[in-house]
Amino acid sequence: MSVSRGGNGGSTTLDLEPLLDESHDDSDADNKTTSGGALLNGSSSKESRSGSVGHRERERERDESAVFIKKISSALFYGLSSFMITVINKTVLTSYHFPSFLFLSLGQLTASIVVLGMGKRLKLVSFPPLQRNTFAKIFPLPLIFLGNMMFGLGGTQSLSLPMFAALRRFSILMTMLLELKILGLRPSTAVQVSVYAMIGGALVAASDDLSFNMRGYIYVMITNALTASNGVYVKKKLDTSEIGKYGLMFYNSLFMFLPALALNFFTGDLEQAINFSEWHDPVFLTQFLLSCVMGFILSYSTILCTQFNSALTTTIVGCLKNICVTYLGMFIGGDYVFSWLNCIGINISVLASLLYTYVTFRRKRAPDKPSISHLPSSARGENV
Repeated sequence: MSVSRGGNGGSTTLDLEPLLDESHDDSDADNKTTSGGALLNGSSSKESRSGSVGHRERERERDESAVFIKKISSALFYGLSSFMITVINKTVLTSYHFPSFLFLSLGQLTASIVVLGMGKRLKLVSFPPLQRNTFAKIFPLPLIFLGNMMFGLGGTQSLSLPMFAALRRFSILMTMLLELKILGLRPSTAVQVSVYAMIGGALVAASDDLSFNMRGYIYVMITNALTASNGVYVKKKLDTSEIGKYGLMFYNSLFMFLPALALNFFTGDLEQAINFSEWHDPVFLTQFLLSCVMGFILSYSTILCTQFNSALTTTIVGCLKNICVTYLGMFIGGDYVFSWLNCIGINISVLASLLYTYVTFRRKRAPDKPSISHLPSSARGENV
């Protein structure tokens, strides 16, 4: 393209095509640069989204691993605590012939109040202060807590450890039924099979009891019902109340201290315990104090295991502990009479307990399916 311009008798011709070509080239270059930038931005955006998704997946896996570790550690802590207190209680009540399981339960209540009170004052633990409606918030847990403690100690004193452990397995079925009724939780088929097998083994073992004690049987069956109720209601209160696990432990012990003291006084157990002749024995005194402190530790481990797992899991772990107690009780205490039928029943319960442990604590690789526990509280039956 050219433009002619005349002047002073001459003419000048300007060629504009190179300039236009350069302008088109610059425009094309700009378009290419813009297009390339958009592609780069889109690619980086995709990479950013992909990295964000991967980060969230890693965080979710870490959270699942942390929850799994808490479940396992809380169950092991509860099992060890329950095993230790069973052996120590049996030694105090049977080997030393301490006259009052009611007084021993009073000592365990006192230890819980003192330890948690000092822990709150030192800011090691925290829980809400006492209010007018505190008792109503945690009811009926204080009554269940006291009854479970007293009747459990009574059964430990009246029965041999193998038979006590065998009869305690009836609490599993009660817990499963209460979870279905109160929490709306239906266990899987594998869990139900393991529970029924444990109950069958306990029935076989109990059918050949050569040292039958009616009072001990009654104590243990009451303890089974209270244990199942305690596990289910602790789970419900922890989910719906702001008091927390430390508050439940402290106020359960605090509210039941005076009733336990009155019961000791009116039954004469307080006087019998004070007049006991072995208070000067440092070995007995050490084991008595251990029993009191282990009562607090057991209460804490029970609530912790129930919080991170379930009431049924807490009950089953307790029965796994009873397996160790059963075999140990065959050789200590001197109050167990061996029979083959009893031994077969115990081993059936052992295998069933191991099956449940595998079913409950195996790590799931697949994503969790929606469960009934994620439904609203009314749909899960928590308001029943």
